[in-house]
Formats: sequence, structure tokens, C-alpha cells
Amino acid sequence: MEKALAPFRPTLRGAPPELPFVLDASSLRSGLNFTLTTAAGDLDLLGEIPGVGLYEQAASDAVRVELLGFEVLILSLDALERSKRAAGRAKDLLDLAEIAEIRKALG
Repeated sequence: MEKALAPFRPTLRGAPPELPFVLDASSLRSGLNFTLTTAAGDLDLLGEIPGVGLYEQAASDAVRVELLGFEVLILSLDALERSKRAAGRAKDLLDLAEIAEIRKALG
């Protein structure tokens, strides 16, 4: 993963610029969740999602979609709602209204 992200110059989001950080296999093994800023925008690498669990739990409650010719997994609305409630931040709680609207639109 570190080789794939290297061209985007990832840094730790919110960390002081002088804090040494190298995104490599050792760093990835040492942590669980990483919030990064890259040349392409913000990127969250989450090994665990609050309210959902580890990758295995997230994958079991995911929806398969095709994106740019690749099959990817995205959180189901149920899992997304659980994660927003578990995070409990104001911005996450505001997202719950949007999730409700999406549910209405989907029927």
C-alpha cells in the first residue's frame, strides 16, 4: 500500500509538519487507523470502524458495486448509520438526517 500511496505524498492529518512520519509497512503494522492528507485529498485508512467493527465485520455488511471497472465494497446504509451514531460527533450526527433522506428516496 505504501508504494501505491507514495506518489500522493501522504502526511498525518492534523499533526505538526515537523513530526516525522513515513507511511511504510512498519508504520501500517504499528497502527490501526490513519487519517492522512494527500496531494489528491484527505484519506482515512481505517482498520476498525466505530459501531461496525474490524474489516471482517464491515465487509460482511457491505454492498458490492462496480467503480471504474473494479468491484469494491462500500458500507451498507445500516452500517454507515451505526458508525455515525457511534462516532457521535456533531458532523456525524448531522449526516444521520441525510441517511434518512437516502432511505426515503430508496423506498
